[in-house]
Amino acid sequence: MSQATSDNSSSRSIFIASFLTIFAAGVGFGVRGVILGDWADKFGFTKTDLGTITGGGLTGFGIVIILSSLILDKVGYKKILMCAFVLHVLSAIVTLSATPIFNAAGREATFQCLFWGMFLFAIGNGLCEAAVNPLVATLYPRQKTHYLNILHASWPAGLVGGSLFAYFFAGANAKMKHLPWEVSMGMFLVPVLIYGLMLLPKKLPQSEASAAGVSVGQMLAQFASPILLLLLLIHAMVGYVELGTDSWIQNIMDNVVKENAILLFIFTSALMFVLRFFAGPIVERINPLGLLCISGILGFVGLMLLSKAESVGAAFLAGGVYALGKTFLWPTMLGVAGERFPRGGAIVMGVMGGIGMLSAGEIGTPMIGYEQDYYASDDLKTKAPEAFNRYVSPEKNKKFFFPEISGLDGTKVSVLKDDPKDDGKELEADYKLVLEKNRTDAGAEEIKKRHTWWIDQGKPHVAQDRGPVIAAKIHGGREALRLTSFIPLTMAGLYLLLVLYFRATGGYKQVEIHHQAEGPMSEL
Repeated sequence: MSQATSDNSSSRSIFIASFLTIFAAGVGFGVRGVILGDWADKFGFTKTDLGTITGGGLTGFGIVIILSSLILDKVGYKKILMCAFVLHVLSAIVTLSATPIFNAAGREATFQCLFWGMFLFAIGNGLCEAAVNPLVATLYPRQKTHYLNILHASWPAGLVGGSLFAYFFAGANAKMKHLPWEVSMGMFLVPVLIYGLMLLPKKLPQSEASAAGVSVGQMLAQFASPILLLLLLIHAMVGYVELGTDSWIQNIMDNVVKENAILLFIFTSALMFVLRFFAGPIVERINPLGLLCISGILGFVGLMLLSKAESVGAAFLAGGVYALGKTFLWPTMLGVAGERFPRGGAIVMGVMGGIGMLSAGEIGTPMIGYEQDYYASDDLKTKAPEAFNRYVSPEKNKKFFFPEISGLDGTKVSVLKDDPKDDGKELEADYKLVLEKNRTDAGAEEIKKRHTWWIDQGKPHVAQDRGPVIAAKIHGGREALRLTSFIPLTMAGLYLLLVLYFRATGGYKQVEIHHQAEGPMSEL
């Protein structure tokens, strides 16, 4: 076998393993979007609670991408990726301990368990993201945007895989069998084990900047560029609108299209997976910034349409437009950063990804949850104040400078099923098991307290409460999507400014450190 053939084979193998690292994150993310309902039902979390748990995961993701990118050129890709493998396994152990912890210590301890489990999962994801973006840019230095889009096709591929499993086996509407949420959540370990075994024997290349002898100081100097700072600001918006919305979209649309919400999510993710393979030919006809500007406009239109969709057909049409809008945002932004600031090496790409994740975790996901709580509780309080008093959560929530609110209690709302004849049946069954097993743990006390509420307050008024409560949930979700739609519209305006700037200064061109043939660089 010739050296060139061997190098190409090694590049493909490394690329596939890199693909699987993000695929694993997508599987976990896709499953989690379905089991949020299980967590609300079993542990009594509000939308804001769930947004904080999932947002904490994205926050950890962002912090680790930034920190690890600072040392990546010193320690090498392989050590970072092996550390990610260990953390992915540890995250599964912590997260899957939630039910026994709930039974032993109650709701607050369970919240902490899930939050830190998601945080560890996100750290593993962050290490992978920090490594594989510059790694792929190194493997394919003259086709960065194209191959980064293919690499990030692994994200929607993971979403499809995780969501399909969840469609058949997770959530109240599982088509085959409702397995314990722990089984569904644990599915992300399959690609984790595969990428770990694939990378273990491999030697990985140096980054493009390291191979060119660029120092850390020179990499950091790239952040003095106003254009790079503007790109970082825009990527914070990308994280908000893409990952923040994806964290909630199934949960929101389930109130509108019921069991078809997961199919909608699978459809949009599959569309993204296919389209990302065609980024190269598209960028050859439209420069990356033009593609991003069009994406921002489509994202605005898609989210606005989703906020108004009232039928399955309308939801799928809106979801398709939204998918077209978000498909190229994240990987093309990384491609632009890599093409315009190659001397920034792993640090520039790492900070770019980290800012997006931090925005999604600290702003996007919690704020979309807060907006749902705010508008749902306000709607119910205005239209049916007595129902509001029965279903409101005792917990107060506050985000940033926005007013403190009380959202609707997830465990109470979950008692209202699709069919009125099923209202309270699941709770009655849980209460019966508690009595039969003579349980006195914290979880059992939560079930007893909820059952007392149902018998004393919920059940006697269910006929008059059901309509307003369900309508309030739908209203909260719609308003959250409507407000989020203005983020990609703002992004489109900023992309247009960049297009005009580059047109006035000679056009958008890729900056190169040096010329090198496609394929792996020198080995560590």
